[in-house]
Amino acid sequence: MCAPTTRSVSASTTNFIMVRSVRPDAPPRVLAAYLAEHSRSQPLTDKDVSILYDKYSADRFSLNDRGYLARVHPLEIWVLAYLETHPNATLSNVVEASTDARQNVYAWLLKSHRRSGQDRRIAQLFEIDAFLEVHDHWQRLGYPFASLTPSLATALGASGDRPGALAELMGIIANDGVRSPAALIDDLHFAANTPYETRLQRAETSGERVLSPEIASVVRAALQKVVDGGTAIALKSRMKANGVEHVVAGKTGTGDHRSKTFTGRGRLIESRVVNRAATFVFMIDGRFFGNITAFVPGPDAAKYQFTSSLPVRVLGTLLPDLEPMLQHADAPACADRDCGLVAHR
Repeated sequence: MCAPTTRSVSASTTNFIMVRSVRPDAPPRVLAAYLAEHSRSQPLTDKDVSILYDKYSADRFSLNDRGYLARVHPLEIWVLAYLETHPNATLSNVVEASTDARQNVYAWLLKSHRRSGQDRRIAQLFEIDAFLEVHDHWQRLGYPFASLTPSLATALGASGDRPGALAELMGIIANDGVRSPAALIDDLHFAANTPYETRLQRAETSGERVLSPEIASVVRAALQKVVDGGTAIALKSRMKANGVEHVVAGKTGTGDHRSKTFTGRGRLIESRVVNRAATFVFMIDGRFFGNITAFVPGPDAAKYQFTSSLPVRVLGTLLPDLEPMLQHADAPACADRDCGLVAHR
């Protein structure tokens, strides 16, 4: 057979194993039609289909082997095959019927001579489950991505967040743990003092509680210490304007992102600069919150050495210009050092 046909057979193998496992009694012509419709590779000849049909019969491989060949978890194949013959099955039905399949798939756990590999695999499964739960909690707090990489880097905070999501998290903390919907516009006023005057106002919406008030209070206190005597202390001298001392809390972060390559013995052989970022996510008087981020992408980042003190000083420079908004009629009086952290809107 010519080379292109051989490559087509290889490219179609995964689909063929799945279909052969899910529909073991289907004749070759049905499988050929399915592959012709769903495969992007070159169509198979009748001879190719006949060879694959016999080679990947479900009776010739264990469920684990079929999962390995199809590059999916073997229980996924079992569930598809079961639902093919029991389309109205409930979750309880699936769990009850899969007892033998689950025991066969995880039979390796009972082989004591593979203790080291078992422990390592079990630890990996626990770790993946833990990060799935962490991701679920983070999404409720505004984390913008659909997945979270289970790694030490993520545990240390290198999770690739977005400035808007960080600002939203600060708003949740400022609002006693309640996540309110974001709105770009509160009010639209057209043709004032004319017969065509029209005014549109945003409807009041209730927020969703995602943190307990106690946790939000503890976090606010910790964030205020960052400004009082931590990495954002440079902002402390700028917090008083027109006789009013504002309550500012926040968190700094600096990222010098590099791609490093090591030898098998741990020797560094390459270090490539990816980007550099520094951010300060903040709240002011428990009412206003936001995020200032300095970011340099690409190799040019190697020319910069700035840290999170940069966005901190930028906010300090902006505070006088923000003063009219901070002193708006709806703003709480914050002469008392703590009042801004208990008055929220």
